[in-house]
Amino acid sequence: MTLPARRIAHLDMDAFYASVELLRYPQLKGLPVVIGGGRRAEDDLLARLRVALPERDWTAHDLADIPLDFFPRLKGYVGRGVITTATYAARQFGVGSAMGLMKAARLCPQAILLPVDFEQYRHYSRRFKTIITDIAPVMEDRGVDEVYIDFTNVPGGQREGGRVLARLIQKSIFDDTGLTCSVGVAPNKLLAKMASEFDKPNGISIVHEHQLTSVIWPLACRKINGIGPKADEKLRGHGIETIGQLAAREPAWLQQHFGEKTGAWLFEAAHGRDERAVVTHSEPVSISRETTFERDLHAVRDKAELGAIFTRLCQSVAADLQRKGYVGRTIGIKLRFDDFQSVTRDQTLEHYTADAGLIRQTAGQCLKRVPLQRRLRLLGVRVGSLVHTADAADASSIDAGTVARQASKASGGEASEQQLF
Repeated sequence: MTLPARRIAHLDMDAFYASVELLRYPQLKGLPVVIGGGRRAEDDLLARLRVALPERDWTAHDLADIPLDFFPRLKGYVGRGVITTATYAARQFGVGSAMGLMKAARLCPQAILLPVDFEQYRHYSRRFKTIITDIAPVMEDRGVDEVYIDFTNVPGGQREGGRVLARLIQKSIFDDTGLTCSVGVAPNKLLAKMASEFDKPNGISIVHEHQLTSVIWPLACRKINGIGPKADEKLRGHGIETIGQLAAREPAWLQQHFGEKTGAWLFEAAHGRDERAVVTHSEPVSISRETTFERDLHAVRDKAELGAIFTRLCQSVAADLQRKGYVGRTIGIKLRFDDFQSVTRDQTLEHYTADAGLIRQTAGQCLKRVPLQRRLRLLGVRVGSLVHTADAADASSIDAGTVARQASKASGGEASEQQLF
């Protein structure tokens, strides 16, 4: 009996955050819109309308009727906000994710600025994923707006290379949510991820094994998920610009120039080989919290403010761990300075913990290993080496005495007030 061909899909929601906002404000469809910055009060626009147009009793049901003139524009924006996503109309002006809002304001001053609403995005994320698993249950969650799906043994998953099933999922998501997505179907996750970018938005792209040389090899090496800017620059330095050129290099040469492990992976990826399974459940590697400040803060002159923020971050991480049922051993910090340089430090404890005080104490010791002469724009705290609380053999032994002893060891016997902030 012949086994069915392996068909793996990568589904990526189209401009997800922006598309969710357009459900709320359909009058913005087709306009350049960016999502970023702090969340305003939900009725901020309505409050302004009630003052400007008192003849109408504006409510939350009237969001689609808000005149365009009442939406804030990027023009004149001053602040430290960063774009989370943008509509395709805004991207035509060079505006994109992770770009500072001030820079975006110079590129597209007429763009409408909306605040992020993570609660709403998570709501729609759960909805579209439920729709997918009702049709094809083997799904790997890759974040709020993308998933891998194993089509291999699902009815319709082999028809037209997977196009029939992809079309069904695409239509079902749109009918239920009004949102569009792009789907790539291929023999494995590596190629499916690439294929999902071929026909955005609202497209379906099918790649078969025999199309490797004609469809994949002419693409730039950066199209391989895992090849970043530094690796791409190094490849270009060796005259390798396309995946086909990468595939032509001998494994030994790639391992010589990129290391044994990376070189072997580059060779396999260039030949479209990827045996990774679609994983329906995975454990988090770490849990973290971070915040970008409204203004740059100094470790000495702003010590009290930084100390309060640092403590809140540690408490939030501890609460996340306890709520999700994890404990961890590796405590780390992340700092970003006013010149955008980032540094990380971490320390591993003898015992697992989810205690806010111990996390704060250990993270404070990590801070002592970083020169803090420059101003800070971002601060983060992370707990890694996670295990389930019930699976941590020594988790139950972390009582107040253990916490105190670990904290004392982490600080080298120094009092807590010796911390930098």
